[in-house]
Amino acid sequence: MRLAELSGRSGVSTATIKYYLREGLLQPGRRVTATQAEYGEEHLRRLRLVRALIQIGKVPVAVAREVIAAAEDTSLSHHTRLGAATRALPHDPGTAEDDEATGTARRSVAALLEQLGWHDMHDEPSPALGTLVASVAALVRLGYPCDTAHLLPYGRLAAELAVADLDTVEEQPTADGQIEAAVALTVLYEPVLLSLRRLAHIQESARRSGDR
Repeated sequence: MRLAELSGRSGVSTATIKYYLREGLLQPGRRVTATQAEYGEEHLRRLRLVRALIQIGKVPVAVAREVIAAAEDTSLSHHTRLGAATRALPHDPGTAEDDEATGTARRSVAALLEQLGWHDMHDEPSPALGTLVASVAALVRLGYPCDTAHLLPYGRLAAELAVADLDTVEEQPTADGQIEAAVALTVLYEPVLLSLRRLAHIQESARRSGDR
């Protein structure tokens, strides 16, 4: 297909496609004349991945380039390639304070991971782990219950959600498609999860109060 058709099928403007080509985010097409090139389905898949990273995930171009390089590195495991994509997504690092509350939070989180059987989390720390510790530390400072026993139900629910998420990701037939889905689902399903939790609170509060 020519550039105009690639733009039409992908929903990405020709100017943006040219920018992605210049930045090395999209592989060059097959040159047919001095000024024209042809593109295939592999370019369409790549554009979808780039769009998932930059437009949905709000990942900077430089980071997206690194993610794509990792995603295409067949010497890496599929797990590592998926992780490179989701790690790149913006996250709230929380407030890293070296105080008693943070120490308590680290111990609670470590015990939680042990009970969940997530033993390898400290071998390759994730930004999410730092955010979790910072969040639990904030709960400690405010005096809300956040010991391992209180955190465990959340961890178990997260484990169930991970199964559902990865089942959905693995429905995609290609590695690029799975990486794109991992990014898109992480970004788009988090507000779904938050909204459902708040609706469930309304339902449960009404049930307990006898309003329903």
